[in-house]
Amino acid sequence: MGTAAVIDGQVTTIDQVQGLLDKAVQEQPYAQQLAAQHKLDLVGREIVRQQLLHAVVRKAAQKEGLSTDDAAISAAMSQGDPLAGALPENLAQDQPAAVTQLVWRVRDHREAITDQYLEQKLAAKYLPMLSVTVDYTVIGAPSADDGAPTIDPATARSEALANAQRYAADPAALQADLAKGAQGNVGEPLVGLSSPADASTVLFGTAPNNVIAFQPNSTGAPSGWIVAVVKQRATDKPVSTDQPQQPTPDQIGAVGVRLLQPYVNDVNYKINPRYGVWDTVGMDLAANANSLQGVVLPVRGSAPAQQ
Repeated sequence: MGTAAVIDGQVTTIDQVQGLLDKAVQEQPYAQQLAAQHKLDLVGREIVRQQLLHAVVRKAAQKEGLSTDDAAISAAMSQGDPLAGALPENLAQDQPAAVTQLVWRVRDHREAITDQYLEQKLAAKYLPMLSVTVDYTVIGAPSADDGAPTIDPATARSEALANAQRYAADPAALQADLAKGAQGNVGEPLVGLSSPADASTVLFGTAPNNVIAFQPNSTGAPSGWIVAVVKQRATDKPVSTDQPQQPTPDQIGAVGVRLLQPYVNDVNYKINPRYGVWDTVGMDLAANANSLQGVVLPVRGSAPAQQ
């Protein structure tokens, strides 16, 4: 009852999570704002998420032969710890990012920076070679006339999840829907370097023979749901593109986290439901199963999908 998580045999207690929460409220004005809004559960959930991702990134680094540059990390910290001090006020406008950075600041700083360093190295290694091919449909995309969603968000979500189940049972159903006029395409090639923002989504982290349903922009302007059957995923040779984009540091970090997706199941973990359930689509902990940002389902007869 006192356990928040057990990750590869390492126990994180509820008291330990509470200790970091108390530290956040004592040291960080942003945490005090969240406390006043009764939103500290977001911070507790992020603490447990980062504990899990810490184990995952170390497992991935071991398998990928990635090593930390301890001297460089020491030098960076000696020149001014980037996680020292209060969270900058301008970051508070993006709540998910702000909560993530808040937890970095209450964790061991060297450990948090090392995790980010390894995630960035993973992105640098694979982003130039990352490509996928998908069959997909779009549900509830904004209309071309006024940019408003064509159906309400709840209906779009329900239809997307239902279609994911149908396509997992019978991938040919997607092509049948396209023949009936659904928006989408068959055999769509996607290259990570052409859109680093998209490269951080579940589209690029999921193995072939899986169906995914997700909303690319769930927090900004209204967008449709994408339901896709992943046909191919390649990370073994550089991909040429006519329109490469230079990823921002934040995008590199997000791609690195997405590239951890195949390694999550290499870690043996159990999360206390009080802190939520693992959400593969969000690479996050959702409050409950109804709050998942989407689904990843295996095509019938293939290996189980990573959830």
